[in-house]
Amino acid sequence: MEARRALILGIGTDLCNIERVERTLTRFGDRFRNRVFTEREQGRAEARVHAAATYAKRWAAKEACSKALGTGLRMGIAWRDMAVTNLRTGQPVMQVTGWAAERLAAMTPEGYEAVIHVSLTDDHPWAQAFVVIEARPSAHGGAGAA
Repeated sequence: MEARRALILGIGTDLCNIERVERTLTRFGDRFRNRVFTEREQGRAEARVHAAATYAKRWAAKEACSKALGTGLRMGIAWRDMAVTNLRTGQPVMQVTGWAAERLAAMTPEGYEAVIHVSLTDDHPWAQAFVVIEARPSAHGGAGAA
């Protein structure tokens, strides 16, 4: 039996201007926050000294994820369908729900599990995100998304 290998399903990147996000937060406040970011993302950002940089990195991650999914922000994907959380180590993790999760499941080959890798960085005035969607052979042999 031939061993299955991991596959790259999608790659996305985005660059976001922190000052632009800061102006948007000043102008639209909670309306912007609630439309784009989950409560958990908002809590993390608001706990930071430079909240705008945290929001900008997450904005870039959502854009990068939508590109890796092959859709961009169209075809029914909502901003809040993609959310960045962090492991205890601080490593960012992308979680998808709604239509983004459906798209991920549809693009994941049978017998594989999808893993979304995300890397975030900022250097004022820029925030950047890079997303790679990997399909790993499933231990249980069924289709699905992690």
